Amino acid sequence: MEMYKNYTTPFGNIVPHSAARWANIQYKLCRMLFGNDKTPIEPGAVAVGEVYNDFGMFTIVDKHKADGKVQEIQSKNAIIIGTIRMGFGHWRMAIAIASAAHHLGYTPYLLDLMSFDESTAQKSIRFLQYWYDVFSRVSQKWKWFNKHVWEKATSVGNRSLSACVSQRILSKLFVPVLELLPENIPLLSMHPWVGHAAVMGGIKNVVSIIPDNYPMAFWLVEGSRHTVQSPSAFMGYRTLMSMDTRYEITNCLDPNTLLEAGHYIDYEIVSTIERDCDRREERMRHGKARRFLLTMGGAGAQAKRFADIIRTCKDAVLENKAVFFVNMGDHKGRWKELQRELDKDTIAYTVHTDWQTTKQFVHNAELGEIDGIHIFLHSEFYAAVYLTNLLLHVSDIMITKPSELSFYPVPKLFIQRVGKHEAWGAIRGSEIGDGTIETESTVDLRRTLQTLIHTDDLLEMYIKHIRLNDKAGVYNGAYNAVHWACKR
Repeated sequence: MEMYKNYTTPFGNIVPHSAARWANIQYKLCRMLFGNDKTPIEPGAVAVGEVYNDFGMFTIVDKHKADGKVQEIQSKNAIIIGTIRMGFGHWRMAIAIASAAHHLGYTPYLLDLMSFDESTAQKSIRFLQYWYDVFSRVSQKWKWFNKHVWEKATSVGNRSLSACVSQRILSKLFVPVLELLPENIPLLSMHPWVGHAAVMGGIKNVVSIIPDNYPMAFWLVEGSRHTVQSPSAFMGYRTLMSMDTRYEITNCLDPNTLLEAGHYIDYEIVSTIERDCDRREERMRHGKARRFLLTMGGAGAQAKRFADIIRTCKDAVLENKAVFFVNMGDHKGRWKELQRELDKDTIAYTVHTDWQTTKQFVHNAELGEIDGIHIFLHSEFYAAVYLTNLLLHVSDIMITKPSELSFYPVPKLFIQRVGKHEAWGAIRGSEIGDGTIETESTVDLRRTLQTLIHTDDLLEMYIKHIRLNDKAGVYNGAYNAVHWACKR
């Protein structure tokens, strides 16, 4: 780790010394607030929860604080999937990678930086997540703040190579979590904090899974290899496009450290693309109610917009021309906000909170008739995230901000982004033909909703392109990332 103490030349390029000074101030502030773990965590593995039941994925724990039977981490045919419970996207990608790895015969191990109680990692990430969520919600309610502050903070602020320095220095706080992991097991990192800490902790085969279609140096981890989901992202990261600061970039990314993998999608979703498309077309032919899936993001920033969408479609729901599945995740506060709006407009709904009952509902919806508005709220984090995957199979159109869900093989109606970095997700979806253009204005959103409910041509087009993309291997990114990590 000592070799990274004065990390100021990412990928052989010069960045301003002020970047390192500011990064060290942030690092020291976190150390002052949350301490610094002096002793590395001694890792073990436990077979617990739905992630083990569904994917055979063990959870990495601190041997000295774990409940139940702790096993040694086995290196043979194994991969470690490193993520953080900050929003839903990083966990959603982790599940996709675990699903592909399990299907390919590997044993996945889940490492979540947030899961180590009382660690500096947990306390500092929880602090940073709190403020990220607050600002995300403010951005959806205050147009001036969104335009002049949040859009810039989520794009320009993380685009330059200085962001590599900042994230590397901050990630020194997380090294004790990874320092004693077996160094030769491939580690696939869903967040740069995991990737940087893994590299500094001595792990030899680190692959950074980059989610955004908008090239930002924030995601780059020197000492690792990187995967991206699209050709435009490959070009942007390969050439470090627009990542200059006050110094000219003279070195590009080594092409051997970058892979255009494709979209990171779970085996359970990819393997049923044709069946799901067939059922959408069958419902369309028989004039069945159009099924919309609304998904609340990890920051919980879209409750007001959800209310407007449902209010717009109130008559269509009453006439059984539209059905809504609303996954609120684990956002009890945001559900209360949405509930007030629905009650005010006397809109009826059914709430689902039991995981087993919810899974039975999805099973019944596969071939049965569904009507009305269904709200899903689950306190267990895995259920909150993974339910969207289950509901995809029984939905006709997903309504989502252009986040990591932009890349999923389901017809999508993109609502306004939460942060400028998400804009290119909608661009990707609209260009490959499986989603709409981002509908930033309320007027455009309402008109598009009515068009999707009462006509078939757009939905037919999206289904056609999902089939074409599937044949072209666009949705095979999770498989390709696992293969690439393990063949080294």
